[in-house]
Amino acid sequence: MAPLHFIGFSLAAATLPPVSLIKSVSTVSLWTLASRVTGLARELLVAAAFGASAMTDAFNVAFRIPNLFRRLFAEGAFSQAFVPVLAASKARDGEESTKLLVDKVASLLACALVLTCMVGVAAAPLLVWAMASGLQKDPAGYDAAVFMTRFMFPYIGFMSLVALSSGVLNTWKRFAVPAATPVLLNISSIAAAWLLVPWFREQGIQPIYAMAVGVMVGGLLQLLVQIPALNRIGMLPRFGLTVTALREAMADPETRRIGKLMLPALLGVSVAQISLLINTQIASHLPTGSVSWLTYADRLMEFPTAMLGVALGVVLMPQLAGARAKDDAAGYSALLDWGLRIVVLLAVPCSIGLLTFSKPIVSVLYHYGAFSATDVQQTTWALMGWGAGLVGIVAIKVLAPGYYASQDIKTPVRIAVVVLIATQLMNLALVPIFKQAGLSLSISLGAMLNAGWLLVGLMRRGSFQPLAGWGRFLLQVLAAAAVLVVYLLWAAGLVDWVALRAQPWLRIGWLTLLMGGAGVVYFGALWAAGLNVRQFLRR
Repeated sequence: MAPLHFIGFSLAAATLPPVSLIKSVSTVSLWTLASRVTGLARELLVAAAFGASAMTDAFNVAFRIPNLFRRLFAEGAFSQAFVPVLAASKARDGEESTKLLVDKVASLLACALVLTCMVGVAAAPLLVWAMASGLQKDPAGYDAAVFMTRFMFPYIGFMSLVALSSGVLNTWKRFAVPAATPVLLNISSIAAAWLLVPWFREQGIQPIYAMAVGVMVGGLLQLLVQIPALNRIGMLPRFGLTVTALREAMADPETRRIGKLMLPALLGVSVAQISLLINTQIASHLPTGSVSWLTYADRLMEFPTAMLGVALGVVLMPQLAGARAKDDAAGYSALLDWGLRIVVLLAVPCSIGLLTFSKPIVSVLYHYGAFSATDVQQTTWALMGWGAGLVGIVAIKVLAPGYYASQDIKTPVRIAVVVLIATQLMNLALVPIFKQAGLSLSISLGAMLNAGWLLVGLMRRGSFQPLAGWGRFLLQVLAAAAVLVVYLLWAAGLVDWVALRAQPWLRIGWLTLLMGGAGVVYFGALWAAGLNVRQFLRR
């Protein structure tokens, strides 16, 4: 097959399947978009019903605790260790042996989850205090956080099994179901906010508890939808929960390999979660509502990070692991090059949007009901902090799998530890000045440091050799970005977004028109600079 030539570089078409990759990334991105849209609808309903109050702070803290453990054990350390070993087993040993590995891992995971959930429910008061001791300034809010933590802690069990299922399905290139399942959590939470909150009020029950019910129902639904998907590819786990079966599973070389990989991965993910814990603790001591302002901003930041970073990471991880198992160094490097170019192409305009156009976005999406003009401004500052490091946050999702797929987890861990220290030093300088915005800004700057370090490491070890054409490509993106900055600064000041609260449809219309214009401006500027985006994505 002839080489493909584009903006100064060439790549053998056999090196990677561009149509297949872009189709897979598009599938994950579209479902992620649906997840984020429904998640935003959930947050909008919560913001309108509760605003930024002690009770919303309590719910956000209570939900972060099982989420912290989920990211620590399930989507974090477990996935980083499990997927590379699973992909290598599939490429090397075939599906029958891989099915036995899945059964053994699932059995051990199930036992660990039961014990973790029991301990978590019992230790809920200690966990809430460790996460956000500042909630004690409102005893009712603190007690509500403890109650909801106990109620929602089993959510980690559902989501850890979902992470196992997702790892299997993604390795088999069945990306749709894992990408779609978060929508179920959001739909369940929307139903809780829409139906249960008013009913709880009528019954004299604390209304915020309805959101905890929505989380638990959503977690169960996400797990149930995995069953037919796994069954269709013959990978539905068989749990062996007897003592003998568990001993055999623990003695298996592949499960032991996963366990060994999980130890450094656990430390690496712990660094990120420790950073989140510290930031939540700091926010709980800031003015009431700070935890919620950060949470609302975080939901908006997750749009580009999930649609770009998570989608690329999910698709690239098994592909990279497969390339490494086949000793295909050229394909391995080309996959990373392709992913990083997409990060630059799409994350740069998103970052500019968060830095220059945050207030219109926050106003249109959240400024209803109990959400005040002050809440708009405080959430805007927090969102701008995220925008400063969005490129780094997204790039990590592509660069870190470059290490994980080689079963090297120690290097990203060492980098993450140093970045954690640097982030907290930045917190000392920035939080007294910028409050909750200082927290998001510190994480953003730390992400840029992390991404740069990961990139240099991959290049030094020879795992990533940038293909030709990067210089021209960066100049094209920077030129289009400069045009976009001018347009968005003009657009942000065109309308008094807060004053239009009484005319929501007019405000929505303005936002839709101006954001559509931003897309035309950016991609039009790229075209004028000589970049054919469609050909670029499919190279």
